[in-house]
Amino acid sequence: MAKGNIGRALKEARGEQTQLQLSIEHQISRETVSAYETGRAKIPPDISRSIISKKDDAWLAMAVRHEYTRTGPVRLEGKRVDLHRSSTKEKLLEELEEAKIFLEKCCMSNHLSFITSFDRQDLEETLVQLVDVVTGIEHFLAVVCEEADISYLDVWQKHYNKLISRGYVNKEQIAGGKA
Repeated sequence: MAKGNIGRALKEARGEQTQLQLSIEHQISRETVSAYETGRAKIPPDISRSIISKKDDAWLAMAVRHEYTRTGPVRLEGKRVDLHRSSTKEKLLEELEEAKIFLEKCCMSNHLSFITSFDRQDLEETLVQLVDVVTGIEHFLAVVCEEADISYLDVWQKHYNKLISRGYVNKEQIAGGKA
């Protein structure tokens, strides 16, 4: 995410709350909040977790994830983007269909260290298509949670609970942030 996007996401997440109010709530200085919002300082992981847990903002979570990992979706804001709920749904369905087509034709029967350069190109394009799906999913989640006032964090917690109940992860992984 370009410099300033995490700061803008933080500013949007605090809404009408002042920098001073946010700083008091998280026991940091108002100047520190300003530095986060202007990109002069990175938000430490503990502070970003604390703010996200209180603000429950999908866009901020997306910005923080990208800030620290340089992976994951970035908020789409180009002139061709339409973040209406129906547009994000249709775009997600389109991305899912494209990814399904690529995934179905992608050969996975051979050990990947022995694939041809042609098959490798197909595999890489399949992975790009899957990343497009991830971006579509994240935007759909953010738009719908925001508009319907559904907790983004609760959606993830329900997902984690399902993973735990099915034996895919254990509670310690989720509680300890190791999932």
